[in-house]
This record gives sequence, structure tokens and C-alpha cells, in this order.
Amino acid sequence: MRCKAKRLKSGLTVTLTIPLTITTETIHVNTFRRLLLALASCSALLAGPALCRDADNPIPIINFQQRFLPVVARHGMIASPERLAAEVGTQILQNGGNAVDAAVATGFALGVSYPRAGNLGGGGFMLIHLAEGDRQTLIDYRETAPAAARPDLFLDKKGEIDRSLEFFSHQSTGVPGTVAGLLYALEKYGSMTREQVMAPAIALAERGLTVSFALNFEFNSRAEQLRKNPEALRLYFKPGGAPYEVGDIWRQPDLAWTLRQIQKKGRDGFYTGEVARRITAEMEAGDGLVTAQDLADYRVVERQPVRGRFRGFEIVSTPPPSSGGVHIVQMLNILEGYDLAAMGHNSAAYLHHLAESMKLAYADRSRYLGDPDFTEVPVSQLTGKAYAARQRQLINPDRATPSADIYPGKMLPGESSDTTHYSVVDRHGNVVSNTYTLNFSFGSHIAVPGTGMLLNNEMADFAAKPGQPNAFGLIGGEANKIEPGKRPLSSMSPTMVFRDGKPWLATGSPGGSQIITTVLQTLLNAMEFDMNIAAATAGARVHHQWMPDKLLVERGISPDTIKLLENMGQQVEIGNRTLGRTQSIMLDDGWLLGATDTRRPGGWVAGY
Repeated sequence: MRCKAKRLKSGLTVTLTIPLTITTETIHVNTFRRLLLALASCSALLAGPALCRDADNPIPIINFQQRFLPVVARHGMIASPERLAAEVGTQILQNGGNAVDAAVATGFALGVSYPRAGNLGGGGFMLIHLAEGDRQTLIDYRETAPAAARPDLFLDKKGEIDRSLEFFSHQSTGVPGTVAGLLYALEKYGSMTREQVMAPAIALAERGLTVSFALNFEFNSRAEQLRKNPEALRLYFKPGGAPYEVGDIWRQPDLAWTLRQIQKKGRDGFYTGEVARRITAEMEAGDGLVTAQDLADYRVVERQPVRGRFRGFEIVSTPPPSSGGVHIVQMLNILEGYDLAAMGHNSAAYLHHLAESMKLAYADRSRYLGDPDFTEVPVSQLTGKAYAARQRQLINPDRATPSADIYPGKMLPGESSDTTHYSVVDRHGNVVSNTYTLNFSFGSHIAVPGTGMLLNNEMADFAAKPGQPNAFGLIGGEANKIEPGKRPLSSMSPTMVFRDGKPWLATGSPGGSQIITTVLQTLLNAMEFDMNIAAATAGARVHHQWMPDKLLVERGISPDTIKLLENMGQQVEIGNRTLGRTQSIMLDDGWLLGATDTRRPGGWVAGY
């Protein structure tokens, strides 16, 4: 394998010789890796200034932003839904920070550059692999219900759910956890100071950023609802209400002030003091429930991740109050009993078995999953191989089982679609997979005056009326009813895969109820079908969540396959929207291979 380059006055001539023999449509991952390494050796010459360390571009970014070709780096990498935040995190890595430092810096930067889902006012989960000690931990900074919350919070006088109250009101806001979670991670597992990791986000908010096509689209897509709130209108639109256009400079001085309070005072800079006073003042003005005491009482919880095995791989994922890890492992256990590779990737037989396993898992979600501090969640039973074997017997390989005939399985005795995810790997082998959210895109669409931040609408993730679907059509039970101090059930699923005891893949996705099935298919594409991470990301996806009884199918699945699925009894619906948006990094033989999901614009992988 040879790469020769000669720079001429007229440009650059490159000769690349790679001896490959490809005999199948799917290139084996090792073969593809050889190709990538050859390309990486030429990357500086091929990409020109984009890879040079200079005043205009201090971060060397290997930019192979092509659908089936991962970004390649050697020492550190961040896969993020937005470029500026990815570059901030990578600069932290280059300055000597570890993966947690970079993850915290990226999280705060996304609060500036990705307002639809990056946030100070939301919450989430951070899964960490610590190379020293070879262990994993999960930081749960999910929002909590205010002390004044009650099970009938969103019910009208007739006992029906008032969706406008549930989605776009001050009452829909839970006590935010993002700031506490990021600071907890930094203080316990980071190596840098608050001043160091927060400085880039503050500078970005103060100096302003150039409005990209993606950011312009995001503002316009939610303009009608954002304009209903005077402060959101002031923050996200020009004077007079016109949208910021591509190329405009957008500054956020109020958000910079809030970030400085956190930088100087830590947790107290957000949960007490002037920022807290402004939040509670807005709550009182809008008849919201979050009080100063709720903010002061908020606590992060560190939990043990959910674990499972699929063939020769170990899966480490998110425990309750997320349902993600439990059901990813549960579905993998069910599917392990089939020769999926022999069925063929995205064949009718393969997708049928995926759909049937999804129905079984989501039916269990409706009954058993909730906040483990309030309800007993049978994690070991749901993720056990014996239970999977029993559930597997319920799948008819030739015919879809109607959802109405599927019930939560009997145990053995004993989450907007505009969430965001990013993955980080550092030179020491530490890995972070982080997912956080405001719930809907732009959360409740209500901004807190003087802070530059949006309120979440996470209370909509509770079962407002057990047995009735939530905003994402998911059925919730008593385990997820509204209670003071409780964390709403989530679908957020930051996940890692280990091979031969070493971290091999980190991924996660937004997508509400579709997060779990998005991550599942990304893992299967890599583990079962031996795809490189970019191909695993790009493959067309399907989604079934038990109720309603329909199989959502992305465009890209063959019409013949769809017809076969329909003949098997699957209620197929070809979606107008894409399913999920993963940000993933694969660790392979000393190299980092990154992929941002091209289903939405703006994603970026930065590495060095």
C-alpha cells in the first residue's frame, strides 16, 4: 500500500496504489481500514490548508465528510451535531485535557451554538469509560419533577390530557440538570478547571457566531412557536422579528453572562444566586412549578451502567431512568438467536425480526420502566438471556403479530426528537458518550429573561395519564406517573461496545422514542454486518414501538422489501422524516474512525 505525492506549480498530483480484492458488496471492516489508513497517510496533502496548523485554523481536522467514509484521526476525536462545538472540544484535547474535559467543554459550547437541543436548561446522561482502572460509570443528570408536581398536573376537568399545557407551558418544565451534571463530571473525572473548559463557550457567546444554513433552518422551522414568547423572540430573531440569515453574526450576551456566573461560582452560579432568581421569577410569572428550593435541592446521581453481551461483544449502556440500555440489550438478546447475517442486511426477513423484537421490548417499556428511586425496575430479568429465549418463542418468522395481541411479558419471580448526542475519545483511551436534551426542539420555547437560556419541557416525558400515549406516542404506566422529585422515563441511550475487553465503539442519537431502535441498528450494522462506522451510520433504518401498530421505514428500503413486509402483515409506513441522528466513534487498531449522521445538516467530526 503506497501513497506518493508531488506538489507542482499548477497544483498537486497524488498517486495512490492500494492492492484490494473486493468480492462482496459489503467491504470487510479490516479491508476498509487498510483503505482508510492509506488515505489518512495522504490526508494532509489531499486536504491542503484544512489540515494545517495555522493562525486561521489551529485545529487540524481530517475532513472526509462523505457518506460512507469515516473521518480518521490518531490521538483524539469528537463527533458532534455541530461544527463549532466539535472544534472547541478538540482544542481542549490538544491542550492536554482528557475526554471528560472535552465533553464538558463541548456540552457548554453546544448550549451556545446549537440552541435547539444544546442546553443549560435541560438534562441528560453521560456514559464514561475510564482507561485507568478499566471501568465504566454513568452520570445521571436527568431533570426532576418539582416538589409541587402532582399526577394530575396535565389533566383537564374531564380528566383528559391538555397537550398545550403539557408541551408549551411553564408547568411542563422540570428542574434542569445539565449544569450540575457537566460540573459533576468535570470535578470528579476531569483534569482541567472550570475557567479552562468554559472559556471557549463564553467567547463564542460574546463574540458571536456566523449563522449557518443549519442554524437558519432551525430558527425558521420553530419560528411560529418561538415568536409567541417575547424573550425567545428577542433572543432568536432580529429586531422586528425577522430571522437571522445565513452569514449574519448572532451574539448572545445574556447567555455569556449566565455562563460566566457558572464559571466563577460553579454549581452555585446556576442553582442559587442571581441566575436562580431569574429562573424562579419567570416561573412565578408563568404560573410554573420550579422554585428556588427545587433548584437548590437538585442532585446528580452516579449509576452503574446496564451491561449485556451479543456474540463476542460486550454492550454497556444507560440504566433507568432511561429505558435505552435495558431494551437495547433485551432486543440484542432476542436477535442473537437468529442468523441475521444469513438473512441479509435490510432484507424483509431481517427487518421483520427487528420489528417483532422491537414490539416485545416496547410493550415491556410501557409497564416496567421508570425512575428506579421510585419504582422497582426488573433490570436483570429484562436483560437476561432466559427471558429473551422465552420472548423469542413469541415471534412468528413468517407473520407479524398484531400489537393488540402483544402484552408486557410476565417477569420471572422476584424519551424530542431533538435531543442531541456527541461522542469523545482522547489519547489516553478514555471515552465519553453523552446525550442531553430540552425534550422538544427548543424545549418549551420559553426563554428566561436575562439568562439567554430556554426552559425544558421534560415533564411531558412522564405518563400524564397512565395508559395513554405521550408526545412521542409511547404508552406509559404507573411506574412513570408524575411524582415530586421523580425523574421522567427517557429513551436517551448513550452506548459503548467493547471487543476483547477494549472500547471499540461509542454512539448515541436523538430521536425521542426512535433513539433506542436507531442505536440498536447502528450496533447491529457494525457488529453483525461488519460495516465501518460511516456505513453503519448511513444504512436505512426502521422503527416500531409496539403502539401504534406501524412499522416506520426510511426511504432507502427497497420497494420489493416493503411489499414482502406488507405480505407478512407488517403495517408499513414510509416516513417523511429520517429516524435518529447518530454521532459515533470506532476505535480500531490505534486509529479513531468517526462518523456524523448525514441525515441532518451541520454535524461534524473533529480529530487530530
